[in-house]
Amino acid sequence: MGRPPDPARRERTLARATDYVLAHGLAGLSLRPLAAALDTSPRMLLYDFDSKQELVSAVLAEARRRGATRLAANLPPTAASPEEHLRGIWAWMSAPERAPYVRLIFEVHADGLAHPENYPDQAEAITGWFDTLGATVRGIAAGPADTVTPTLVMAVIRGLLFDLTTTGDRRRTDQALDRFCELLRL
Repeated sequence: MGRPPDPARRERTLARATDYVLAHGLAGLSLRPLAAALDTSPRMLLYDFDSKQELVSAVLAEARRRGATRLAANLPPTAASPEEHLRGIWAWMSAPERAPYVRLIFEVHADGLAHPENYPDQAEAITGWFDTLGATVRGIAAGPADTVTPTLVMAVIRGLLFDLTTTGDRRRTDQALDRFCELLRL
């Protein structure tokens, strides 16, 4: 008879595995180096997560959960204008300390284009932000059923984050967000 599952150990392993993936990315992720970095064995990782794919799914879900929780905690007050909310989201998401999250998002998106079967919940990474963005752009949206405006805002933020991540040009991307905010006021 095997040892019963230990949920607390699994959660600790998940937290450390998420930290590892945020620091190193998913490209070339192998269980042996990951297990060594976490001071465990590949066998124990498989015991806790059943498969490498299940481990990767759990890590991505945890990274999204952390990011969403931190974003919600750092949004401007609800009395702020939609523009102030958008600027707050941009400032928080584009801060250098969020770079590991942003790189991971783009890594999953890029790899998911070639291997969508590896990321069955990839769409959640995109649509999961709609609630936050919907609240942010309430003043400019056409109503509560308007999903187009949050889609547009998310596309602009995602594009600017990609530009910032690849070029490092903070001044130009900040100016582009300023211009987008001007266009929203028209």
